[in-house]
Amino acid sequence: MPRVVRCGLIQAKCEGSAEKSSLANIKKKMVAKHEGLIREAAKKKVQILGLQELFYGPYFCAEQETRWYGLTEKVPEGPTVALMQKLAKKHGIVLIVPVYEVEMTGVYYNTAAVIDADGRYLGKYRKHHSVRQD
Repeated sequence: MPRVVRCGLIQAKCEGSAEKSSLANIKKKMVAKHEGLIREAAKKKVQILGLQELFYGPYFCAEQETRWYGLTEKVPEGPTVALMQKLAKKHGIVLIVPVYEVEMTGVYYNTAAVIDADGRYLGKYRKHHSVRQD
């Protein structure tokens, strides 16, 4: 008997303008928006859910602007992965969570954290984004 695995993807419009709002405010709004979208996906019995690349802010990867470093955080120790671990466990859903990771000062990655349905952090996939030269 075949096993059905229901997967989903989230693509959402950024809340706020990087020119008019602080990055912290945009991130707060986008995380809240995605909490609701994750809840909706769980109600639809999605088992594996992928969030869009750098979901908590505007897509800036075509740029090499230092202002975006304000969106970085550690993975898995950062607040976004910690929150997503709680949501994964609460809803029993596997989450693929793209964040802008800082490994150390000046080394940044476009990272996708993988979180199991029980909330365990499973690992990450990283794509090098930039190295800051001061």
